[in-house]
Parts: sequence; C-alpha cells; structure tokens
Amino acid sequence: MTTAGGNGEGMAVASGGASRNGAEVILEARDITVRFGPTTVLQNLSLEVYRGEILGFVGASGAGKSVLLRTILGLAPKQSGTIRIYGEDLAELGERERMVVDMRQGVLFQHGALFSGLTVAENIQVPMREYLDLPKKLMDELALLKLELVGLARDAATKYPSELSGGMIKRAALARALALDPDIVFLDEPTSGLDPIGAAEFDELVAKMRDTMGLTVYMVTHDLDSLLTVCDRIAVLGDKRVLVEGTVEDMMRSEEPWVKSYFRGKRARQVVR
Repeated sequence: MTTAGGNGEGMAVASGGASRNGAEVILEARDITVRFGPTTVLQNLSLEVYRGEILGFVGASGAGKSVLLRTILGLAPKQSGTIRIYGEDLAELGERERMVVDMRQGVLFQHGALFSGLTVAENIQVPMREYLDLPKKLMDELALLKLELVGLARDAATKYPSELSGGMIKRAALARALALDPDIVFLDEPTSGLDPIGAAEFDELVAKMRDTMGLTVYMVTHDLDSLLTVCDRIAVLGDKRVLVEGTVEDMMRSEEPWVKSYFRGKRARQVVR
C-alpha cells in the first residue's frame, strides 16, 4: 500500500495500534466532546474501529454522525478527548507526520463531492497531485486503474460529474478515495440517493474492496440494508455518545428505545430475515 510515496523520509508513523480481544485497533476515539457555540453535539464519546472490518455508524438525523467523521479527519475541532490512528495521537503529530497519516486514509464525502469543473480522471488525481510528485502519464494510468477497480468503464475518465448518474458519481468518488491505496476509507452516506439495486451493488463493491485490498471501512449510514448485509459491526450514536455497539444480533437484542425502533420497528420487519 502507498504510504509516504517517494517523499516520506523521516515521516514514519506507527503501522498499527492497540489490540482488543485479538483484533488490532486501527482507530480509537476516546472521550470526544464537540461543541458549536452553546450547542454540544458530542459529549465524552468513545469508539474503536478494528483493522479489516466494515463498521456501520448509525444514528438519528442530526445526531452528529458526520460531525464525528469530520472531527476524526481534522475538519472540525474537538473541545476534549483523544483520537488515535495506527496507535498515534493525532494531536501530537507534526505537520509532516500528519501528512503521512492523511495519505493512508481515503474519504468519500456525502453526495460524492466531486469537483464539477474537473473530469472524473482529474478528480481521481487530486490526492495524487496533493501528496505525490508523479508524471502526468503515470497519473492517467493510475486513474484508469482506479476506475476499473470500482466498476466504471474507461471512457468515464473524460466525463464531467454533470454527465454521470448518481451511481456513477458514487463510484467515481470511491475511486478518488482509493487513489493512494489507503489502509482505511471513510464513507459518509455512500448509498444515499441511490435506488435499491444501485445501493445493493455499491454495498457489494465495498465488501469486495475490503476483501481484496484488506481495507478497513468506516461507514456512516442510515441504510438498514447496508447495516444488515455488509457491516461486520454496528455502532449507534444517540444522546451525544455511542449508545450500543456490536453485531446485528446485538442490535436485535438491544432494549435501547431508538435502537429497538430502528432495528425491530415496522420497516425493519420487512427487511430483517
């Protein structure tokens, strides 16, 4: 996997984190509190993500799922708490060390967030231009490889986001998230806006990427089908913290009111087998 590329001398960070029950903790958020003005969105929240798993992070609309994701990525400030990735406290890393960490992460933002003025290939190449010094020909070849990896035809490379369907936008955004061969990918509502068939195909693609590339996947979602079919573990956000975490079976046994309503309510009975 690509980490620091050819410019990483003196920028090594730890390759792994602590172990819990035999599983390596690749990401740990501990006692995280986030406020915006007088409003507390997250309070003393703790969460662990294990290497090689697909973690589904779910909660009511406005509960703070995307806020936690942005906080982990360093895009939103926290008032207290510790975020460790690969065993390193992000707050203690220097700029160059943080760059190495960033290169080992891929992000698919909500709605894809492709740059409308760039072609699909140019969108995929944005992380390469940001972190690496590669010849244009090589970047073009790598962009085509990433397109094929996510199931898009090579001719999609020259298209602009406005020329793509919703499903193609999601796949192109995933290709950009995979541009640097990351260890962990963060997916923010990846199946939102897709029809059931397109959503199922995207879920299958994510599972395939995890299995073939050894990825760890942190998936913010409200899609019950995704939670039931591809997630190894689920964490539920509520009351500004993680209410419960575990397998689908754990969710089905939970007596937390929101969890019970979500996984065992009327809509759930149509989905759960």
